[in-house]
Formats: sequence, C-alpha cells, structure tokens
Amino acid sequence: MTKRRNFIQGFTALSSLSLASCGWRLADVRANTNSGRTDQLYIYTWTQYSDQKLLQTFSTQTGMKVLVDPYDSNESMLAKLQAGGGGAYSLIYPSDYMVQKMVDKNLLVELKHDRLIGLDHLFPQFQNPTYDPKNRYSIPFNWGTTGLLYNSEVLKQAPEDWDYLWQNKAILNKRMTLLNDVREVMGGVLKMLGYSYNSQNDNEIKQAYQKLTELKPAIAAFDTDAWQNQMLAGDLILAMCYSADAIRVSKENSKLKYVIPRSGSSLWTDTMVIPKSAPNQDGAYAWINFLLQPEIAATITQRLKIATPNRAGFELLPEQIKNNTNFFPPDDLLAKCERISPLGQFEEVYDRYWTKLTSS
Repeated sequence: MTKRRNFIQGFTALSSLSLASCGWRLADVRANTNSGRTDQLYIYTWTQYSDQKLLQTFSTQTGMKVLVDPYDSNESMLAKLQAGGGGAYSLIYPSDYMVQKMVDKNLLVELKHDRLIGLDHLFPQFQNPTYDPKNRYSIPFNWGTTGLLYNSEVLKQAPEDWDYLWQNKAILNKRMTLLNDVREVMGGVLKMLGYSYNSQNDNEIKQAYQKLTELKPAIAAFDTDAWQNQMLAGDLILAMCYSADAIRVSKENSKLKYVIPRSGSSLWTDTMVIPKSAPNQDGAYAWINFLLQPEIAATITQRLKIATPNRAGFELLPEQIKNNTNFFPPDDLLAKCERISPLGQFEEVYDRYWTKLTSS
C-alpha cells in the first residue's frame, strides 16, 4: 500500500471524553521518564492520522508533548529510516506488508506484551495476523479495503468489477482516477484477469500492464488524495480509492457510492510499531495503550470513518455502523480479497512496468 488515506477530521468527541473512566492509568508512564526527552513523543505517521484534538487529549493525560511528522508513502518512510533520519521517532505507522519488510531489516523492537493493556480487545484475526504472527512487532490501528467510489447520479449502472472501467471508458474519459500506487493498480487489474494481487509471474504482470495502456488515455490522473475534492466538485465521476476515504467523502455527498469489485481487491491494515532507535519507548507504549481502549477505538471509528480491529470497541458502535458493509464487508467478499505481500526482488518487475506506464 504505497499511499494512504485522508482522514482529516475534527476529533471533538475526545476533548470531552474522560479517559480515567476507561481504566487506563498513567502513573507507570510518568514513573519511567528518566532517560532522554521522555516528556516528548515523536510520531512518524500518515498525514491523515494526525489529529490535534487526539494529541491534546493524550498530552493532557500524560504530560507528554506529542509531535507528529507526516509521510505519504511506506517507501518514503522506510527510505528515511534507512538513511538515518528517523532517530527522533518513537512510534511509526507502517502498513501490514511494510511491517514484514521492517522486521526483515531488523528495524523494529519486539513488543513486550506485558506492557500492553488491551490486546485481548482485538478481534481474533488481528491477534495473530499473517503479516506479524502473534503481534510480535506491531499492533493494528485500522483496516479496510480498496475499491471504486462513483457518482450514482451520473453513472446509473453501478460498477460491479474492475472491467467496468474498460467497458465504460468513453463515459469515464478524463473523469476517473486510479491510485498512485503500483501494487494497488496492478493488483486490481491482475484480479480482473483472474490472477493474484501478489503475482510473481512476469507474463501476468505484462498482461496487466498492457490492459492499463489501453485505459490510460481515459485516466485523468494517478492520484491518492486530490481526487476527493474533485469528486465532491463533480469534476470526477469515479475514483479508485481506499474504503476509509470513500466513507468519509460519501458522507458529504450521498450520491457517491462505494463498491468492492466482485472479483476481489486488496485488504489492508495500518499498524503501530516501535523502531529500535526510539528514544522514548515508555511514551510509545503509553500511546498504544491509549488507542487500545475500547472507548477510544469506537470514537475513532465514528469520527474518522475507519474500521476498527478492536472487537471491544466494535461492540460499542451504533448498529448502523456495525451493519455498514463499507466499514465491515461480508465474509464472502472479504474471502476474495488479498493482503499485499512483499515480493522481494520481483518488485522490480512491477516498478519497471509502472515507470513505463506513468512516464509515457
């Protein structure tokens, strides 16, 4: 998942939330502030996850000042860390496949579960995820799917699968966008062709590339964020996007509808990890425990329009959100979705075709 979603929203509900009532205590955090600048917590995260009210609430409770640096791709984050530019950060938010890469590169602290409060609140599938068995290095923050958001007022026939883009490219001409993400875009086309999102077959990747060259003249842009305002303004009528963005944007215009292509799509999770270079591990653990609280998890879902991996938080949600298939798709559709997996050197094949596609 190269780029990520846009969740810039006010977190006003948290400002009045009594965190003491959630059973979380801060004495241990304050007692351990004895090395480095442990009165400060630097977080390196997606631009969209930085919410001032949330940060203020945590700071009020802990006495720690939270400072956030944003990034817009897993790859740029990793490059900065490997170049030695991540020494100030105590917490980072990589996507699932990037957790695997960071573990392989020996960049992450193995989490001490006895310092975490609320792991048992998670849904079972998030307590032992395939990308990080037994949550040895990461804690899930949110999850979702990739699909298509369309204007139902203009497009009377709802998209059902990826091939809709090719079948209707005359109508969609220069009024649709695809994500600026090689693995997502190539993955969607691979699923349409009956292959895996994680194909390591050069011929299959070439077929996906050739299909995309047919569609490219009709594509307005490869874009991950700017499409949102364009969709609301009516300049676009369809966008490939992440479910969380789709839910938020469709709240502003009920004519905008989100679908997961029936042949399948990607299933993603964003996580929280502690880098080995973290100067304030105490603060990082405190932040993770803060977000593991069911009340906080439920509030984040409602305010930021994201699907929580927290089962206890899920139970606190209104029925209309629990039953919203954009948040929580049915199992039969999820079964057709795949997580994006690291492909080692084969990723160079994807990158080669992507460069040809986007530079031509």
